[in-house]
Amino acid sequence: MKVTLKGGVVREYDAGTTAAEVAKSLGAGLYKAACAAKVNGELADLRTVLNEDCELAILTFDDPDGKKAFWHTAAHVLAQAVMRLYPNTKYTIGPAVENGFYYDFDVEKPFTTEDLAAIEKEMAKIVKSGVEVSRFTLPLNEAKQLMSSQPYKLELMEKHAAEGGELSFYKQGDFTDLCAGPHLMTVSPLKAVKLLQSTGAYWHGDSNLPMLCRVYGIAFPKAGELDAYLTMLEEAKKRDHRKLGRELDLFDLYEEGPGFPFFFPKGMILRNQLEAYWRAEHTRCGYHEIRTPMILSEELWHRSGHWDHYKDNMYTTKIDDRDFAIKPMNCPGGMLVYKRRMHSYRDLPQRMAELGVVHRHELSGALHGLMRVRCFTQDDAHIFMTPEQIEEEILGVMELIDSFYNVFGFEYMLELSTRPEDSMGTDEQWETATNALTAALKKNGKEYIINEGDGAFYGPKIDFHLKDSIGRTWQCGTIQLDFQMPERFDLTYTGKDGEKHRPVMIHRVVFGSIERFIGILTEHFAGAFPLWLAPVQAKLLPVTDEHNAYAEQVAEKFTAAGLRVEVDNRNEKVGYRIREAQLQKVPYMLVIGEKEIEAGGVAVRSRRDGDKGVLPVDEFLKLALEEIETKAR
Repeated sequence: MKVTLKGGVVREYDAGTTAAEVAKSLGAGLYKAACAAKVNGELADLRTVLNEDCELAILTFDDPDGKKAFWHTAAHVLAQAVMRLYPNTKYTIGPAVENGFYYDFDVEKPFTTEDLAAIEKEMAKIVKSGVEVSRFTLPLNEAKQLMSSQPYKLELMEKHAAEGGELSFYKQGDFTDLCAGPHLMTVSPLKAVKLLQSTGAYWHGDSNLPMLCRVYGIAFPKAGELDAYLTMLEEAKKRDHRKLGRELDLFDLYEEGPGFPFFFPKGMILRNQLEAYWRAEHTRCGYHEIRTPMILSEELWHRSGHWDHYKDNMYTTKIDDRDFAIKPMNCPGGMLVYKRRMHSYRDLPQRMAELGVVHRHELSGALHGLMRVRCFTQDDAHIFMTPEQIEEEILGVMELIDSFYNVFGFEYMLELSTRPEDSMGTDEQWETATNALTAALKKNGKEYIINEGDGAFYGPKIDFHLKDSIGRTWQCGTIQLDFQMPERFDLTYTGKDGEKHRPVMIHRVVFGSIERFIGILTEHFAGAFPLWLAPVQAKLLPVTDEHNAYAEQVAEKFTAAGLRVEVDNRNEKVGYRIREAQLQKVPYMLVIGEKEIEAGGVAVRSRRDGDKGVLPVDEFLKLALEEIETKAR
């Protein structure tokens, strides 16, 4: 058989050769580093037998899917260690996640920090043994006998048995787990493992079912990689937006409103600056701002398709004996705005933008500061266009999003997500939409990856994954191409031929969620926002009471020019007040004493650069306004 490898290289192998054997034939280094494979684009185990011509990619830890196989194996080692130390444990599932892995256990009492240390030590013993990981399958009745003491596994078996076929297992030494894989060939590559925390989690995420003990961990092929990751975690703790939000008096969340954030005066300044920038840029790019209601009839959500695909995440209410829903998305309202009057091809594209407040019911365990909330503002826009305008409009949105992220210093990665299983529309529509996004991505020229099956239920999408200052990634912007909603809402325009035609539609966000973006920005800048965003841009610090009048005079001048300033004339030493301002991440501290008054200036201390000497008031003001105008970072 012919096997097409990376770069289009074709090699011949005997039918029955495994992916692992192909990796071995390509070099001992690749074989040692191999975590999983892709056969004809499908993720596969290294044990997969190849029987016919195919395309084969060997995946290492550097590949996202390779990482998942690596971390999935680490989860099995975790479960093996737990079963050795706590043999009465009932084990459930242990997947790889975005950053590492977890395993859920039914135990008598939750694991303590000391327990985690003991489990980690046992995991190290298992890894050192170098035991091989093998795969086998069993029919349901034999599988039940094998797992007779594990009730959660029996439940999962019944579910999988309904799908037909034998059940897949992986075994390493004295531990066997029901699992589809893929997994490493042996446990040896798991050189550096760290258990991070133990938390509670309901079985199937259902609060009516048992509470389990979830253990999170991370693993790397090299100790140095683990050390770097743990250093990043420590830095992330210092940057935690929840902590900084309270310390800087920006925002917070309370038990009285779980998942519903509060913004304080300083947080509103930050938010308003972002929204003002958003409005200015969208006006420049030909968008018209709209506002649609927060509550709309249930019938509308049936028409849009959201009810069938999203109702579990929606809040509902009754008004005048009719059923209504609080909007989880802005799009159906946008449809009605478009449909309010007739359109000609000359009117298109129509770009309608909305800072719309939406509500989504998230499980309490999924809530996380501003990153995952139940109420947030989407910086939505819906673009209605002719089929001929698709590529140009997508490229225009990509250019707009790129300009936004550059302002904040974000690098980003692009991801094309294709049709999910739960979707609506014809194969032809999906193919047309996916081809249009692919063509725009290629024309844009930036690298992108394909995320199979993760599109919206109404169309494929391009996602923007931001990389922050400590290397973490966040999904923010998205561009979704939709042929479905214009059809469901019977949207039309009159073409050049005088006939009615169906417009095509783009859903897109730049920030994604204003709240989440503020959380990301807070951590990206560690609360030390650029001057244009800083709630307080400068603090005036008079040395004694005799200098207060001059400080107030300067403050009035700065305020009139648009600078956000505060005078700190408390009866404290200047050094103490400077430190306080630094803790509040104020960009400029302006000290005023006798010498500064005589010179008609201020002694400038920069948060970033330290002491900059005495500058005339007008000169400092000019420099500050220029820094704001250019949105310097």
